[in-house]
Amino acid sequence: MAGGDAIIVRYADDFVCGFQHKVDAERFLADLEKRLARFGLELHPHKTRLVEFGRFAMASRTTRGVGKPEAFDFLGMTHYCAKTHKGGFRVGRRPANKRVRRTLRRIKEALYRHRHRQAHELVVWLGRVIRGWLNYYAVPGTSRHLKAFVHSIKRLLVRALRRRSQKDRTSWHWVADMADLYWPRVRILHPWPSQRLIVNTRGRSRMR
Repeated sequence: MAGGDAIIVRYADDFVCGFQHKVDAERFLADLEKRLARFGLELHPHKTRLVEFGRFAMASRTTRGVGKPEAFDFLGMTHYCAKTHKGGFRVGRRPANKRVRRTLRRIKEALYRHRHRQAHELVVWLGRVIRGWLNYYAVPGTSRHLKAFVHSIKRLLVRALRRRSQKDRTSWHWVADMADLYWPRVRILHPWPSQRLIVNTRGRSRMR
């Protein structure tokens, strides 16, 4: 039994547990390791850790002089301690850097493989990719990260089109115009979570 409040957020075999008191978290982790060991299983050593997090973490760590609270990744998002406009606590979320880099790398590879297709076709395909990204990651507080992601895709598209020929004159102005026509507008699609993580997953688009 926990001595204070406790919460578990789970998706498939990934989960995050929150405890009001550190001693409860440590006891839970020890008991979980023992229970998994009974079935020949173990926790992932690089994904399992105790993190001081929550509304009192920032003040507590500042008092102790140990810096900002640690962030953690869960379901493709980095969660960190943030503040509201009025100075209250909120859970900040942004696309995990590892997920962003991996997605951009895959887009770059796809553009290279299909660089000889019609530019219009590539633009339309990228619009579907961006729409899928926004459907998942467009949660409150991520606007600047979403805009940076879309800007990176524009750069990849310009480079891919210019490398098709030494005479290619694809301009940023043209890409911007095409993006306005065929790409979804960057905007927040999900509401603020009231008690726990709220995400909505939809289908992804691939070019083959």
